[in-house]
Amino acid sequence: MDFGLTPEGDVRLLDVADGAVLVEYPEDSEQEANRRAVVAARELANRRPPGFLDAVPGARTLLVEFDPRHFSRDRLAEALRRRAHSGEGPDSSRRLLEVPVLYGLDREAGPDLEELARGAGLLPEEFARRHANADYRVAFLGFAPGFAYLAGLPEELRSPRLPTPRTRVPAGSVGIGGPYTGIYPEETPGGWKLIGRAPVRLFDPGKDPPALLLPGDRVSFREIGKEDFERRRALLEPAGVGPSPQGPDRALFRVAGPGVFTSVQGAPRHGRAIYGVPPGGAMDGEALRSGNALLGNSSFAPGLEMTLVGPELETLSEAIVALSGAGLEARLNEKPVESGTVWQLRAGDRLRLGPVRGTARAYLCVAGGLAQGTRLEPPRRLVSGDMVFSSVRPHARQDMPRQGSRASEAGAEIRIRVLPGPQQDRFEPGALETFLGGRYRVSAASDRRGIRLEGPLLASRGSADIPPEGTPLGAIQVPLDGRPIILGPDRPVTGGYAKIATVVSADFPLLGRALPGTALRFAQVTLAEALTARASSRE
Repeated sequence: MDFGLTPEGDVRLLDVADGAVLVEYPEDSEQEANRRAVVAARELANRRPPGFLDAVPGARTLLVEFDPRHFSRDRLAEALRRRAHSGEGPDSSRRLLEVPVLYGLDREAGPDLEELARGAGLLPEEFARRHANADYRVAFLGFAPGFAYLAGLPEELRSPRLPTPRTRVPAGSVGIGGPYTGIYPEETPGGWKLIGRAPVRLFDPGKDPPALLLPGDRVSFREIGKEDFERRRALLEPAGVGPSPQGPDRALFRVAGPGVFTSVQGAPRHGRAIYGVPPGGAMDGEALRSGNALLGNSSFAPGLEMTLVGPELETLSEAIVALSGAGLEARLNEKPVESGTVWQLRAGDRLRLGPVRGTARAYLCVAGGLAQGTRLEPPRRLVSGDMVFSSVRPHARQDMPRQGSRASEAGAEIRIRVLPGPQQDRFEPGALETFLGGRYRVSAASDRRGIRLEGPLLASRGSADIPPEGTPLGAIQVPLDGRPIILGPDRPVTGGYAKIATVVSADFPLLGRALPGTALRFAQVTLAEALTARASSRE
């Protein structure tokens, strides 16, 4: 399907959302396409023209996100034409970094090394030597904050990802995924095959830039022994995150119990994708808007987003607060309080926020808003013992989507409008029709990273993998198992699965309210219709 595809010289622009364009370089090699994407991303980030939000280089593409009221694809096309044959590249201005690695002949350090070596017809020691002796270049960051995709892996060492990802990969693990090698910055699930561990801190939100490895950097590995690794192991501990008590912020709450998933959310914070940091932001913007309106806050003033069951909070200082959400059970010092009303908290008060009824999420808003920490910190789930700070900094008034405030019920059916995705040729004929004609339900395994769907399976034509590229909010990717996933605010900023469609921005808040089991049907619209819906939701 030829959707929104426009040739601009030797590049192509593909509209993938009502505020995102995918730039393709079809005539270039992957290395040259990646070089041009990195250069263009850096120039856009440095100039930051009005309406520009973010630029995400991928393996051979560039995703540009923007506010269509202030930034046009014509302006982007003109900028790309000016840069089309520039000789400037990231390699000339970037660094050469050496990374120490303990290559694993034990299960902790590199559980897949022996199997990979056998498959390559090599001894494990020779496999490790060839891996360490290669020259690498950071192509782009994605998957997790600070996770760099390193190009330059020798052909004989390449291997597909695991068919079933591990639920736990230790921080510092060195892995191989197809033509790339990379290092996991923190403990996380992951599907790359692991060959060693690197005792380095790859992401520190207290630094600027927060990522150790940046696009264009050259990287070499140096093999170290167990004793050397143990001396450096402390570097694998995560750097401190969370709002700082320094400056004008006041400690407002101590988290006695975190609930199912509670986090501080406001506006999406764009401009950090090049470091692998997702934008975050409220899942249900209308509910946040409603709570802030009761307090006279700006629409995007950060509040506590609560999923399914809220937290228990100990109040440390006075504050005026409001709850928004269809039916949140809340008790202040064991006395019930209602959503949609304003009330005062005093030091020593105990606030218990129980189950969220009729919708998936509710919000606790505070007069003046909450502090979110530095701009470079990724969104974070609160845990018991965390401190939450109120902010006295003014929050710029910004537009938020306006949607109906109807609750989500598991038996109800929600209609979601979508644009067709950029990889229609990677699916079997009729897959889009199957998707649009099917009835899906929200899986209980859904979260802020992705809303997983249960329903008709979508068959890929061959592999579901694509060269990793930037992912806009609402992109619907389909792994090899055929089960669609709608990417959310905390999504990986780059993804390597084909995408069948993208949810229009005006309808995403409906998904933020959708409880597990909620039925969804999808309807295709044109880009013009999506832009009209976007404009109407902000009037």
